[in-house]
Amino acid sequence: MNDLFPLSDAKKVYHNNSSIELIELSIRRNEGRFASTGALVVETGAHTGRSAQDKFTVRDENTDGAVWWDNNKALSREHFDVLHRDFLEYAKGRELFVQDLYAGAEPASRLNVRVICEYAWHALFIRYLLRRPEFSELANFAPQFTVVDLPGFKADPQRHGCRTETIIACDFTRRLVLIGGTSYAGEMKKSVFTYLNYLLPERGIMPMHCSANVGSAGDSAVFFGLSGTGKTTLSADPNRTLLGDDEHGWSGEGIFNFEGGCYAKTIRLSAEAEPEIWAASNRFGSLLENVVLKPNRDPDFDDGSLTENTRSAYPLEFIRNSSPTGRAGHPKNIIMLAADAFGVLPPIAKLTPSQAEYHFLSGYTAKVAGTEKGMGSEPQATFSTCFGAPFMPRHPSVYGNLLRELIAKHKVDCWLVNTGWTGGKYGVGHRMPIKVTRALLNAALSGTLKTQKMRIDPVFGFEVPTELPGVDSKILNPRETWSDPAAYDAQAKALVEMFNKNFSKFEAHVDADVKAAAPTMRAAAE
Repeated sequence: MNDLFPLSDAKKVYHNNSSIELIELSIRRNEGRFASTGALVVETGAHTGRSAQDKFTVRDENTDGAVWWDNNKALSREHFDVLHRDFLEYAKGRELFVQDLYAGAEPASRLNVRVICEYAWHALFIRYLLRRPEFSELANFAPQFTVVDLPGFKADPQRHGCRTETIIACDFTRRLVLIGGTSYAGEMKKSVFTYLNYLLPERGIMPMHCSANVGSAGDSAVFFGLSGTGKTTLSADPNRTLLGDDEHGWSGEGIFNFEGGCYAKTIRLSAEAEPEIWAASNRFGSLLENVVLKPNRDPDFDDGSLTENTRSAYPLEFIRNSSPTGRAGHPKNIIMLAADAFGVLPPIAKLTPSQAEYHFLSGYTAKVAGTEKGMGSEPQATFSTCFGAPFMPRHPSVYGNLLRELIAKHKVDCWLVNTGWTGGKYGVGHRMPIKVTRALLNAALSGTLKTQKMRIDPVFGFEVPTELPGVDSKILNPRETWSDPAAYDAQAKALVEMFNKNFSKFEAHVDADVKAAAPTMRAAAE
C-alpha cells in the first residue's frame, strides 16, 4: 500500500472508510461514546494538547541550511531510521486505519496525504480536517506525504534520541511523520501544516496560521491569531462565507484553505455567542474531544475539568455558509488577533505595512490563570512568531518578508484587534464584549472604519478610531477605561518592555522601518 510504511503484516487495514463507518467502528471498539446530541465524544488521556517539546525534525543535507534550528529540535537520520523500524514492528498484527486525503484547495498547490492511524476516531478526525478527494480519484491516489499516528507506541529516549515516550518526528526529505505516545488528534493536522510551511515559501506561496472568510462582494479577509484569540469565532460570521478556521495559503491566485474541516475550541461555547459553531458541534457526526458529558449525556461546554482545551471537529459543510471551493481572491483586510490580558491594547487599531510586519513577527497574546498547568494568578505574555512558531520550520523573516510583499502588492488594509481585557488587566477589568469586537470588525471589513476620525496611540504608534456609531467611545481608549491611569501607564510600560525584549532576536533580519514600529513609552502618560 505504501513504500514508506508497508502494512502487509497488519492484522487488518480499513482503507478509506466513510465518516459514518468510522463513527460506527469507534463505538464498537469502545474508543468513544455518543452524546445526547449524536456527537461522538472521546478523551485523549494525559495529552490534551500538542506536545511541542516532543516534536523533532530530521537534520540532514537538505534541511541543515533551510530549517530555523533555534526553533526546531533536531533528530539524527540514524535515530529516525531506528524509530521508523520500531514503528513498523509495532504495527504488525494490529488493526489500522488508512485515509487518503489532500491538503490545499488550490489544485496547483495540492499535497496528497496518506494518514495511517491506530484509532478509528483518529481516522475520522483527519478525514474531517483534511480535504476529501472525489471517489473517482482514489483508485490512482499517489501519496506525496505520509503521517503515521500510533498513540500506543512508546518512544525510548536513549534509543530514539528524543525527550520522553512521546514523539512527533518529521522527516522532510522522505516526507514522512511518525507520531507516538499521544492521543491528541491535533498532532496529525499540525504535522501536515508544518510540512506545508517548509514546502510552500520556495514556491512563492505564503502559508498562514489563520482563519479566513469572504463577503458577498468577493472581499476576503484573513484572521491571524494564537489559540484562544478568536480565529474560529470571528471568522464564523453569518453574513460572510467561511473559507476555513485555521490554515490557509496565499498564492498569486488568491487565498485558499489547506483543510476541509474545523477544529474549534468549545470551552464555554454557547448558542448565543457562537451560533454556527454551536450548531456544528451539537449534531450527529461531530467529534467532541475531552468534552465532559452531564449525567443525561448533554455536553457540558462549561466544564474544563479534563482540560480548558476542549475541542470540536467537524467537516466544513457543517457550517451553513461555508465555501464549497475553499478559495477566494486576494484579501482586502488582514486582522491580527491578540487576547491582551494586561488590558493595554485598544479594541482595534489600523496598522501600516511596517507595523503589520512587526506585529506578525511578534505574534503576541497573553494567557490567563487556569488555561495551562503551572500558571499562577498573573497573566503571562506569549509571543509566538508568525502566530504559529511551533509550526514554522524556516526563519520567521522568510514568512514576514513574504507577507509584507503580498500586503504591498495587493494594497491590503491591516488591523490589530484585541479580544482580551478592557478596564484593567485580568482579575481587575473584564473581557472585551464580543458585540463590540464584532461591531468594530464589521466596520473594518466594510471599509467604513478607516474613514472614521483616528488618533495616534502614544505607546504603539498605530491609528486608533476615536468613535464609531453604536460603540461607547470610551472603550476605544484603553487608558480611559482604567480607574487608575497611573496603573495603566505602569502596565503599558511593562508590556512595552516585553515586546522589545522579544523582538530583539529579529532586529538583524528586518528593515529599519519595521524596527521603528516597536512600541515606546515616550508619551504614554500624556
